[in-house]
Order: sequence, then C-alpha cells, then structure tokens
Amino acid sequence: MRSYLDFEKPVAELEAKADELRALQAKGEGYALADEISRLDAKAAQALKELYGALTPWQKTLVARHPQRPHFKDYCAALIEEFTPLAGDRAFGEDEAIVGGFGRFRGEPVCVIGQEKGDSTETRIRHNFGMAKPEGYRKAVRLVELADRFGLPVLSFVDTAGAYPGIEAEERGQAEAIARSTETWLGLRTPSIALVIGEGGSGGAIAIAAASRVMMLEHAIYSVISPEGAASILWRDTARAQDAATGMKITAQDLLKFGIIDRIVSEPTGGAHRDHGAVIARAGDALASALSELGGLSADDIVDRRAEKFLAIGRNL
Repeated sequence: MRSYLDFEKPVAELEAKADELRALQAKGEGYALADEISRLDAKAAQALKELYGALTPWQKTLVARHPQRPHFKDYCAALIEEFTPLAGDRAFGEDEAIVGGFGRFRGEPVCVIGQEKGDSTETRIRHNFGMAKPEGYRKAVRLVELADRFGLPVLSFVDTAGAYPGIEAEERGQAEAIARSTETWLGLRTPSIALVIGEGGSGGAIAIAAASRVMMLEHAIYSVISPEGAASILWRDTARAQDAATGMKITAQDLLKFGIIDRIVSEPTGGAHRDHGAVIARAGDALASALSELGGLSADDIVDRRAEKFLAIGRNL
C-alpha cells in the first residue's frame, strides 16, 4: 500500500478515485469507465509532476525520509553480484547499522559499504535506524583497509540521520571512530564513490562519504545537523524546522552549486519510492560512469585529487 506525504494529498485523492473505479471495473459493476480512469491518471501524473518540480527544502527532507524509499539492501541486491558481507570490528562487536562486504559491480570486484535503516519494526530496531555506533565505523575502516590492500574500488551508500548519540557510543569513542574513518577514506589509494540515497546526516555520513566522487539522489539531503536539531539550537523551537531546512542549503541542487557534491542522480517523478527499479538503475549508471572516470589514475593521483577536492570546499565557500 502506497504511503503519501502531507503535501501529496491532491495526488492521493486523484489516485484513490482512479483505484476505486478500477475496482468497480474489475467487478463488472461499472461500464465505460476506461476514459474516466485515464483522465484521472493523467491528472494525477500532472499534479505529481508539478508538485515534485517545485519542492521546498523541507518537502525534500520529507521525501528523503520516506519509509518506502529504497534502502542500501535494495541497491546492494540489485547492483552487486556475489556479495559477501563481513561482520565485526575486531575490537568490540558487530553493528548492523553499517553493512559492508565485497562483491562484483558489473563484473568488477569492489568493496561495498552502506548504512541500512531497515523497512519494518524488527529490521529498524536491528539496524538501529541506520545510526551507527563506534564499532560500525571501525568495521568500515577494516573493510576499506582491506580494499586498499587489494586495490579494489570502494562504493558507499549513505543514508543516516546521524551517528548514534547514546551514552554507550560516547563511552566507546564515537568521535574518534568517526574521525578515524574519515581519515582512512581520505587516504584511500583506490577510487571511492559515495552516493547519498536518503539522508546524509552530519559526521555519521561524512565518515563513509569522504570519497573521490560524492553524488546525491535528486531528492536526498546532506547536512551537518538535522533541520529539527538546527531549529532547536537557533530558536529553541523544533516547529521551525522548515525555516532551518531552507536556510541550511541541504538539497542536492544547492550542494552541487556550492561544489560540495559532484553529481545529482535524477529520480523518477514522484521520488525514488515510486519506482525502485528506475532509480537503482540510474544509480548504477552513475556509479559506473564515476568509476570509469577514475579508472586510469595512479594511486598518488587518486589521493592528491581527493585531498584537493575537499580542500577546495573550504577555500571556495
């Protein structure tokens, strides 16, 4: 069953009416309904196109968080062959908020790492809603170092509200784990591509996104803090999250303009949650293109260009 966001109500009403008529037609209780169904479908499609052609930053935030949006496991299952996950950080334990391992992307061996939010109550609890603890980032470091040793490219899929802020995470060195992961990514001597598929929240995101190429889906967001968090700090009022989202410049379009990201991957009309297959195929093409661009570079060039990319952000803003 499709889930609608508040601003999608006009579309929801049209599609509900069309589905109602289809049900009547299927039961043989309605006659000559085909034209009316087609008219409603066309009207709903046009309304959806207009809505998604003029989304506000806050509406994009809601789309990025949509519960039916494809998650890392969906991209991994569709794009990565022979995927073999590895678990544990070899220091404390396993953190399922970050999933990683090795496989083949379009025939080539790669290391794949992603944040998994889960898509049911059970899986969301198991994956801690995609909010990793220190052992998750240390596992990511272990995998990246293996990839570096064997000369394998790294693909990362970013989708987190942020690193887990609990007491136990702080006790085990959350800040150090994030910093060490970011440092490892920056020093990686093989190509690395990061794709923000939903939320890119703060250090929890940058820890696996300090890559040679950083891309975002069209309606994803990427920021140092959530709009709600920023509103609570600036105005002591989370109800002003919409104002914060507008001022923070968190959309893919703004971040491309500022040089924070390198490419936007378009989504189907109505968002990635309406057509998983189409958005995953586009993501695969974008990843393949980025890997092709980096394929001929030496290890030293890869490190130098990545360093220059991130240094330029501070110089140019």
